[in-house]
Amino acid sequence: MEFVSIRIITGDVARLVGFYERATGATAAWATEDFAELRTTGATLAIAGTRTVPLFAPGSARPAANDSVITEFLVDDVDRVHEDLTAFVTDFVAGPTTMPWGNRSLLLRDPDGNLVNFFAPVTPAAKARLAGGE
Repeated sequence: MEFVSIRIITGDVARLVGFYERATGATAAWATEDFAELRTTGATLAIAGTRTVPLFAPGSARPAANDSVITEFLVDDVDRVHEDLTAFVTDFVAGPTTMPWGNRSLLLRDPDGNLVNFFAPVTPAAKARLAGGE
């Protein structure tokens, strides 16, 4: 099995796609006005409108209702990402912080209130974990 994507359901696909394009530098591939994907080397972030939910199971997902998932992006320099996003992001949860497990992290909310973490391993142990060495 291979993990390939996570999908966010939103009431405003264009707004959320625009946010993630600007925040990540990736360009979305649009399949329909209700579905777009931002592909990275490791996984894909799919963004879909509420009209797609009934195709799976009516009422199974609600936009802007996430209180438990954090979407994470590996970056080279968390502090630089913070600088780049400061004029654009309106809801920083925590500024650049080095976590006890050795990652430098920047936590924010996207326009729908979903948590997003930009992180970079900064200690030798964290770098080894990312490389599969631990």
